[in-house]
Amino acid sequence: MKAGAALLSLAALMQTLPATAAQDAVRARSNYIHHCTGCHLMDGSGVPTKGIPSMRNTLDRFLQVKGGREYIVQGPGVMNSALNDGDIANLMNWLLPYVTPSGLAPGIRPYSAAEIAGLRNSRPVDFDGTRRRLVSELRKAGVTIAE
Repeated sequence: MKAGAALLSLAALMQTLPATAAQDAVRARSNYIHHCTGCHLMDGSGVPTKGIPSMRNTLDRFLQVKGGREYIVQGPGVMNSALNDGDIANLMNWLLPYVTPSGLAPGIRPYSAAEIAGLRNSRPVDFDGTRRRLVSELRKAGVTIAE
């Protein structure tokens, strides 16, 4: 009898998992619209002529170089956001595949709230210089990436 009740509880819990993932995606998209589209536009293309680089088919490339994972969440818009660490982690985990329609490389680990909290305490002094250095390293490794 107890095993049957436990099994029913487990089944009920499992039915909530897809809804939770869907709710996370809706929340992340909403946060992106409210906190990011002013600069990065809805499709993530940014305004490169005004210093807002495109994230489309680019953001994931930073994950290929040391320091790139940290860099993409240490931008002023992310770090100065009123969003809490969990919401930023959720947003980034939604955003990476959203701006990478060709698909992320296997093995990309999701951001966590704890990781975001740690990164908020270690921002680069020269954000633009950090980007130039990372782009240079990616290009040296044969990765095509826009300035």
